[in-house]
Amino acid sequence: MDTFSGAPDSVDELEERLSRPSPGVIEALSAVEGDILLLGAGGKMGPSLAVMARRASEMAGVKRRITAISRFGDVAVRNCLTRNNVEVLPRDLLLPDAIDTLPEAPNLIYMAGVKFGTTHHRGLTWAMNTWLPGRVCDRYHSARAVVFSTGNVYGLTPVDGGGSREEDMPAPVGEYAMSALGRERIFEYFAHARGMEQSIIRLNYACDLRYGVLVDIARKVLDGTPIPLSMGYLNTIWQGDANAMILTSLAHAADPPLVLNVTGTQVIRVREAAAYFGTKFERDPVFEGEEADDALLSNSSRAAEMFGPPQVDEETLMAWIAEWLLKDKPLLNKPTHFESRDGRF
Repeated sequence: MDTFSGAPDSVDELEERLSRPSPGVIEALSAVEGDILLLGAGGKMGPSLAVMARRASEMAGVKRRITAISRFGDVAVRNCLTRNNVEVLPRDLLLPDAIDTLPEAPNLIYMAGVKFGTTHHRGLTWAMNTWLPGRVCDRYHSARAVVFSTGNVYGLTPVDGGGSREEDMPAPVGEYAMSALGRERIFEYFAHARGMEQSIIRLNYACDLRYGVLVDIARKVLDGTPIPLSMGYLNTIWQGDANAMILTSLAHAADPPLVLNVTGTQVIRVREAAAYFGTKFERDPVFEGEEADDALLSNSSRAAEMFGPPQVDEETLMAWIAEWLLKDKPLLNKPTHFESRDGRF
């Protein structure tokens, strides 16, 4: 259900849509009291999430500080946040005493983590994904928290099974997925021991027009690069919808934690997505490998029941991506490596 009028035509328009709050976000942030602190906000999702929080708070008539914490290696990201009235605090959270220098806040959005390169930097992976959460929870044990996690904690599931549900037993494969589950368990401990209210978000592939699983597939079609079929099916969600669900979940944080799969409502077949882009680009997709009867898939029924369906469905997202690439618009050049079946990123 596309509530927008056509595809974004510029980076500015794209960023505006990614950060445009839904009525549900405005209502949720009007019910949440106090400042919001976003840890690890310098990545692909953090800036638009922080700006959406600012916009929703202003629309709700709520005065609060929105503070983004990250190393912020990209000056453009810092400048964008500052222009949008988000306070920026550059920090390397692994440094001694870094946590102690952060401001107090009753609301926490925890995004800090490591995924790519985890196979070769195992110590850093576990420090970021499990040790740091413990330090943050110890400091902010009285805060309401939204915790970023991943559908990778489930492992592979049969394609015809409807996707993993929140109550399914995790079966993580690889250093990233195992340490991501470790992050969840650390937060859960503080919920149990200190009464810390939380929402744990198991996100499967947020996508804007510059990066994401569908962008990976589309670029391979456009470039004539073979498309692996080893992970033959996937879920994805428009990043603006993911942002909205994540912020809305702040008002639903609970003890024990609310666990939510955040992804699209459809199971997308890689072969069919490639065929769609092939038609748009007038190229024949090139494939390699064979489809398996299982994949990394999540069932998003719980989130859909709570927040409604995504505003931008998968068909609209694919059409926007095709138009973006045909117009040679900017890309982030950050592949998702969604085809990995062994948990190595």
